[in-house]
Amino acid sequence: MAVPKKKVSKSRRNMRRAHHAIPSMAHIECKNCGELKRPHMVCSHCGYYREDMPVLADASAEK
Repeated sequence: MAVPKKKVSKSRRNMRRAHHAIPSMAHIECKNCGELKRPHMVCSHCGYYREDMPVLADASAEK
């Protein structure tokens, strides 16, 4: 069974965990209404994907 020979210091342990932080989520401005939205997602405020591509809200109700 593997057992460490020396205690890992708090500094070395924290340096190893330096990249474990959750990155902040990217947001862009909707070109139709100006609200912030996630990239490649439908805008929750106006329902548009791009300026020329409206996504109908009642399309999911038809299924």
